[in-house]
Amino acid sequence: MKRILSAGFVLLLLTACAGVPREQPLARDQLEDFVLEARFSLRVSQPGKAPQSAGGRLSWQQKGAGGRILLSSPLGFALAEITSEPGHATLRTANGEVRESDNPERLIEDMTGQRLPVQRIPDWLLGRAGNQATMTHDPAGRPQQLDEAGWQVDYHYEDSAVDALPSRLTIKHGSDLELRLRIETWSVAR
Repeated sequence: MKRILSAGFVLLLLTACAGVPREQPLARDQLEDFVLEARFSLRVSQPGKAPQSAGGRLSWQQKGAGGRILLSSPLGFALAEITSEPGHATLRTANGEVRESDNPERLIEDMTGQRLPVQRIPDWLLGRAGNQATMTHDPAGRPQQLDEAGWQVDYHYEDSAVDALPSRLTIKHGSDLELRLRIETWSVAR
């Protein structure tokens, strides 16, 4: 009797779950505040030095003009967190070091020796070009390549929808720096 009740409960639960609508895909043009989870790889080349590479996980939350970036090792151990809002940014490392600045790009430059355009990347992730940028589109009309202020962003999609969000991005600054993102999930920031 218990087996029949258990089987019936499982069947009821599965039936109820089947009726729950799946979340609709997010549309690139309608997304403002977002959260993304990704894997990253970063390669930095400096004159006279061997190229350096690093990789891991990235969690990015963007709400309005503020953001939070959490960098983790490939195994998920937190390495650094950057929070920013207009006029103020804080970097916290895994060893407890805290740095503050009026600019998140300056914090990253202090830490890595390279200036990453952290304030532009949220727009680039969504395929939004600045005033001085050029953009090419793929046959579906989606962003394919963006060139802005010496930076190049290449977009790749797994979804064929016209308003699909990218699943992979490559952000380059000449041969000095290359950041690759493999985006696993996009969601709306709440």
